[in-house]
Amino acid sequence: MKLQRVLGLVLATQFLAVVTALGQGSYKAEAIGAAPAAEVPAPLQAVLDSQGARVVNDRGAALCEVWLRKALPTSASPNTSSDLLYGALTEGTLLGVLHFPNAATDFRGQTIKAGFYTLRYGLIPQDGNHMGVNPYRDVVVLAPVSVDQDPTKTFGFDDLVKFGRQASGTPHPGFLVGSPVSGSDFPSVVKDDQDHWNLQVKAHGQSGDLPLAFTVVGKWQG
Repeated sequence: MKLQRVLGLVLATQFLAVVTALGQGSYKAEAIGAAPAAEVPAPLQAVLDSQGARVVNDRGAALCEVWLRKALPTSASPNTSSDLLYGALTEGTLLGVLHFPNAATDFRGQTIKAGFYTLRYGLIPQDGNHMGVNPYRDVVVLAPVSVDQDPTKTFGFDDLVKFGRQASGTPHPGFLVGSPVSGSDFPSVVKDDQDHWNLQVKAHGQSGDLPLAFTVVGKWQG
């Protein structure tokens, strides 16, 4: 009987794994209109593009919505380090606003409540605690729009962590990781070789268009 229970548990686990894999489905992006004024504070609303992007699954359910800034501040002297994808951006810069219609998870697997969040560009620290998190250091840190309403401010690392903790509700800030852009279709969602789904959008920088991509489905397996 004990052997039968063990075999039954193994088969049930394998079945659950298959169901989970099948349930992941696929994703696509679609263009949408402006962010809702009733949900996004006026100072943020004023700097956002009038069009955004929505990520939906293969059943048509929305995973997230994103609106980028009309004009994204960029550096005239980009950081060309090989571990950076978007070296033209300054840490702490507001990239835009993201909406989760339902509770979601960040790249660490932390639960992020449904709601509207600012997206600020951040960098993974270069220390032993963060080794292997992602091949690139670029991240977007999430913060509730209720606490982050000044698009003119550029926050340092400590402030990014403080705001990001209010998105996750844990000692670790809520964040999504940057990913390389693949192809020239914007907005789009692309699956990479780690089985992560990355939203690709085109920002309008001060010196021209700046394609960006970040992971919206997938998490660190470390």
